[in-house]
Amino acid sequence: MEFDWNNPPFNLDSSLTLQEIEESFEDPFAVRLLPDSPRFSVQARFFNLGSSADGTGIFSVYRTNGKQVRVLYARPFEAEERFFYQRKLDQTLAQ
Repeated sequence: MEFDWNNPPFNLDSSLTLQEIEESFEDPFAVRLLPDSPRFSVQARFFNLGSSADGTGIFSVYRTNGKQVRVLYARPFEAEERFFYQRKLDQTLAQ
């Protein structure tokens, strides 16, 4: 997966690195969602909930053309996102 980091449209705070964001997309248990909202219908945007190699949960909003990923926003998980991710992980591992 190739990432477009030219002029990222968001400011990285000190809690995340570009490498951690990329790692969250490589998480085999990452949850990817397409929001069902007219606001996102013009240009499809997706949500990614994944974990970096060190276990940091990262929520990202991104778009892709199938070859390249453009991350529009990323931040650490909030409590509800961590719960959702963990529930999906538990369901997957239980199968």
